[in-house]
Amino acid sequence: MTNVTPYRCLALDDELYATQVIETYLTQTPDFTLVKATTDVYESIRLVNAGLIDLVFLDIQMPELTGLQFMKICGETCKVILTTAYPDYALEGFNLDAVDYLIKPIEFERFQKALSKFLALQGSSSPNASQAKTHIFLKGDAKHTFHRVAFSDILYIEGLNNYISVYTTQQRIVTYMALKDILELLPDTQFCRVHRSYIVSLVHIRLIDGGMVYIGSKGIPVSDSYKASFYELINSR
Repeated sequence: MTNVTPYRCLALDDELYATQVIETYLTQTPDFTLVKATTDVYESIRLVNAGLIDLVFLDIQMPELTGLQFMKICGETCKVILTTAYPDYALEGFNLDAVDYLIKPIEFERFQKALSKFLALQGSSSPNASQAKTHIFLKGDAKHTFHRVAFSDILYIEGLNNYISVYTTQQRIVTYMALKDILELLPDTQFCRVHRSYIVSLVHIRLIDGGMVYIGSKGIPVSDSYKASFYELINSR
């Protein structure tokens, strides 16, 4: 059934030809209308922040601002379908709640499947659906290996220079990622940073004793710089 009001779309790519492909496909697709096809990332941010866009077709590698940076700025305001010639960023894109990940050159049939995913989300999800995520994907040791980890299974996370160790109820996963970056992907009502090297799951804390929290037998220090925010979160629960 066709919507009375079409979903408003924006195509953003540093190559004009790529935006024209999206424009051509959208003209053949009911329920969607193209508001703008552009190479201007800052104009795109203004349109999204003004509430004029429902769905962005977004290139990842752009000179002024990457697509993933764009999602961190605007991801709560609209939905995003990533379009790129490079498959390497799929994991991070999905962790930032991308609807789909289209590899160039984009075939029309695959484009239609991405739109179907978007429509399914609109029909089944609330506006704050991203807050209802229950899991995260983490890259494993082997090439093209990814672990699906439920938030409820994470006990604590330890930072190790450019890597993190994620301790779960079943296993320990070491992955190349910064502690601050994974914190942005975790529900802030369930996880808290307590030290420059540690994030803890609040639901798995067994004991708080002075400047230490205990998860199972593991004691984790709460540093002075994180103590106030930690106790504020604990007291609000």
